[in-house]
Amino acid sequence: MKPARPRSPRAPSAARRRIVQAPVTFSEEDGVRYLHFGTEWIQGAMRLRNPHAIELEYAQQMMAWSLFLAAPQAIAQLGLGAAALTRFCHRHYPDARVTAVELNPSVIVAARAMFDLPPDDGTLAVVTADAGQWVADQAQHGTLDALQVDLYDANARGPVLESEAFYAACRACLRQPGVLTVNLFGLHPSFARNMRGLEAAFEGRVVALPEVHEGNRVVLAFNGPPLAVAWTALRERAAVLARVLGLPASTWVDGLRAVRVDADVRRSGTRGTLFRI
Repeated sequence: MKPARPRSPRAPSAARRRIVQAPVTFSEEDGVRYLHFGTEWIQGAMRLRNPHAIELEYAQQMMAWSLFLAAPQAIAQLGLGAAALTRFCHRHYPDARVTAVELNPSVIVAARAMFDLPPDDGTLAVVTADAGQWVADQAQHGTLDALQVDLYDANARGPVLESEAFYAACRACLRQPGVLTVNLFGLHPSFARNMRGLEAAFEGRVVALPEVHEGNRVVLAFNGPPLAVAWTALRERAAVLARVLGLPASTWVDGLRAVRVDADVRRSGTRGTLFRI
């Protein structure tokens, strides 16, 4: 079957958003440095004795695309935060082009001064830009294997970009196959809005991992041909990721299986041996 073509995205209405660049602040506790935007909300973290690891569980889950993409050539992060994902991808995927898009120049300065983000080089680029405008730029379309979206402001009331048009633009940036991961708040009204936008933009090819931390819920969305992979193969891949990258990938498979097997039972009354999406 020929894969469905993504709908042509419209540029998200960034001009109508009130963009406020919050002050960048820091805290440290038990050997972990935290990034804040002038509030108590944590926007990123780094363990000082192990700066190359991903400290927060939800941020680890943002790497769940690696279950399906073994050798990505281009990875992008919308929202730099404490640079955990950008730093990790640059270190562990040396052959990939890694791009981070961040609106607030102070966050970029903080990432380099306080969170060990290396300078730009031949494979790493940190871009000062509005994420909505960046994904709507046709120059980015069809260029990415993995796209990680974590866009929160100081109030942390939900992603600052959450429309179907925004997610359609994200999908347009992905190759076939390509995977998007996005950090949502499962306990907040914004979760349902974002899921509706993702479902529409990705034509239902969306799955949400179980909630972690204080409401964080990471969602995966898939572009390209239909996917059917054995659960046993995903577990084998998870074991490789745990050994090579130190990521708790088996818990991601557990989460995916809990969600998808329940869906299989509701749909057909049987527990399938394949993850299908």
